[in-house]
Amino acid sequence: MSERSYAIIGTGALGGFYGAKLQKAGLDVHFLLKSDYEYVSKSGLVIESKDGDFTLTQVNAYNDVEKMPPCDVVVVALKTTQNHLLPQILPPLVKDDGVVLVLQNGLAVEEEVAKIVGNVSIIGGLCFLCSNKVGEGHIRHLDYGQITLGGYASGYDPTGITDKMQQIADDLKSAGISMELAEDLLLGRWKKLVWNIPYNGLSVILNARTDELMSYIHTRKLVEQLMYEVAAGSFSCGRIIPDSFIQTMLDYTVKMKPYRTSMKIDYDERRPLEVEAIFGNPLRKAHSRGVDLPQISCIYQQLKFLDEIRKVGDRQNA
Repeated sequence: MSERSYAIIGTGALGGFYGAKLQKAGLDVHFLLKSDYEYVSKSGLVIESKDGDFTLTQVNAYNDVEKMPPCDVVVVALKTTQNHLLPQILPPLVKDDGVVLVLQNGLAVEEEVAKIVGNVSIIGGLCFLCSNKVGEGHIRHLDYGQITLGGYASGYDPTGITDKMQQIADDLKSAGISMELAEDLLLGRWKKLVWNIPYNGLSVILNARTDELMSYIHTRKLVEQLMYEVAAGSFSCGRIIPDSFIQTMLDYTVKMKPYRTSMKIDYDERRPLEVEAIFGNPLRKAHSRGVDLPQISCIYQQLKFLDEIRKVGDRQNA
């Protein structure tokens, strides 16, 4: 049994699911919560999953990072819209020579973490997971669940497979989580955007689930065009995404159960959208290398409008 301790920052659909799986496997896991703290500290976590339902009646729950013990691995599962909190959370929580595992969408998120903590290893985790939080301390896992791990180095130089990556992968495998190790995190991040950019963006703009986007020839064609534009952005950064990978993502999504993306849920529940991490950062990376991504830019501008108009409405209703 691993002696590594884990802190879960963001106990939602993703962090709550993976953290609960780790605790169920016998690892030492500590959960930082916000709105669900009172409920989870008394009643625990409930996981409904296609792989089997389970309940953790007792968990190490906290609503204050200062009360948490320093941990070997700190899992960042917050939405990127909450990353302004990381300078207060990470330094006291991660042990010297520990690991920050960044399970977030988008590009350049590890760069933000590297500016906050030194003397730690930073690993990016790319999650292909269909999971929703459906109530206090209640997570419903619908499909998939694989994590791809890649080590972060300055400038996103490929790190190969490091010992710490392998150790964390072993812990996750022991919890029944499907794993893949990537030698090149930047390529992995761009590959994740092949799915995230079209489906997250279009689900909000067109008010559609993934199955609806794939059921009509015009929206399916738009999804495919956006995927190829992501591949062009990746190529501008020196990373090649093969056509076969794009076809695989299309095929996966056709087979996927009807799914409301995380960005659509955020929009429907009037929460800030992860526009900058998922759309703005890739656009800026490609533009800095002289490459324009016009269709992604169009989606970005529309999402910025929708995000801003929601904020205006919320201020007027306050």
